[in-house]
Amino acid sequence: MSATTATTAIDARILAEEATFMARNRRSNELYEQALAVMPGGVTSSWSSTRPFPVWISHGAGSHVWDVDGNEYVDTHAGYGVNVVGHANPAVVDAVQRRVTMGTHFAQPTEDSIVVAQELAHRFGLPLWRFNNSGTESTMDAIHLMRAITGRDLIIKVEGSYHGHHDLVNVSLWRSLGDLGPVDDPSREAGPGIPQAFADLVRIVPFNDLAAVERVFADHPGRIAGMIIEPMMMNAGIIPPHAGYLAGLRDLVHRHGALLTFDEVKTGLVVAWGGATELFGVSPDIICLAKALGGGVPCGAIGGTAEVMSAISDGRYDQVGTFNGNPLTMAAARAVLTEVLTPDTYAAAEALGRQLFDGCTAALSAHGIQSYGIVHGFKGSVVVHDKPATNYREFLEIDTAISHLNYLIQHNNGVFIAPWAKSESWTLSVAHTSADCERLVANTEQLADVLSRRGDEVSALFEVGGVT
Repeated sequence: MSATTATTAIDARILAEEATFMARNRRSNELYEQALAVMPGGVTSSWSSTRPFPVWISHGAGSHVWDVDGNEYVDTHAGYGVNVVGHANPAVVDAVQRRVTMGTHFAQPTEDSIVVAQELAHRFGLPLWRFNNSGTESTMDAIHLMRAITGRDLIIKVEGSYHGHHDLVNVSLWRSLGDLGPVDDPSREAGPGIPQAFADLVRIVPFNDLAAVERVFADHPGRIAGMIIEPMMMNAGIIPPHAGYLAGLRDLVHRHGALLTFDEVKTGLVVAWGGATELFGVSPDIICLAKALGGGVPCGAIGGTAEVMSAISDGRYDQVGTFNGNPLTMAAARAVLTEVLTPDTYAAAEALGRQLFDGCTAALSAHGIQSYGIVHGFKGSVVVHDKPATNYREFLEIDTAISHLNYLIQHNNGVFIAPWAKSESWTLSVAHTSADCERLVANTEQLADVLSRRGDEVSALFEVGGVT
């Protein structure tokens, strides 16, 4: 690779697109500057922070959103995978409107919660369910349960995998290649603000590596409570499991007297009617849900086997929360499950996703650009790289500059994708159309044209080997 400056072809195009971005988002910039005085980083969540500044949204309808400058976008961001039902879905709106006039909070169960639990049990094959308010709470409850059931302390998690921001899983997150440590002894440094004592209770393994999990059990006999894993690794594009990996993992974990949790916060209700659990035909001991379940209303849930959930029933573990099963949330979730995300919607979404995937890969290939990707249900991705990533370290080798440039080109031409587009993938909804997909494909053709002319230049603005 040649030495570079910030005037390489790709960097020049990034700077030009950022200038266009700033010119068409002046009101967003004004609000951002106001927010900096009263909100750290000028945003409500650090996930919203991006270069050159965050976009402020006015409203959404169906598959489209509008920002405060009046720009309209096809939305494939979907609030980080939440809005599979589309924006302002009539069934969800009607359910919440009916419920809100009857009272918004009681800290007591409402009838809708029974229906939601029944539907989840039917879809995911686990008999008993409890509710909370986010994916972070769901994974926290799951880890607590694994420890309560087994009486053990150590947890296994996958390198680079995100399971929320609580202390129990804030280890091996968002690091550069140089910070990960040896492959056979990954770094277990705690995240910022997290005592190292918590990280010392976690063991890290690569995704798609059964032998590594076996070594952890061998090194810590009788001490592993369980393993938490995304059955498809998200926040790293989309990395699917190797054939037999999940079934082998379940058998391995159980052979050592431990439990297996699937974090389906991003995959559940999205990649298939019964999530990745249905898609891959492997049932864990615990399933964590959130995001799409509430149709845009904050919501989380955990499902488990009778053995696991007995710890809640008999009082060994108090699964609590003031807003658990909130009436508005349960009304929205019931509408999502019974009226919107019906079985036939998944085949239709996958067909649309296939159109999007085929169009994007064809546009890149026509310009000699290698790519890979995947489509399942409402979820999909196309990644510019010469070979598919099978774990987090391989994902970090993907060019971050290309991902940022794609975000800018898509945004400036009417498609809203996640700002952290290297790690995020697209999410469609029941409202998306073929024309929506064509717009994203057309923008990808622009990206392909830029990339075809960059030669061996390497970005000086973004370093390969990091997440940003």
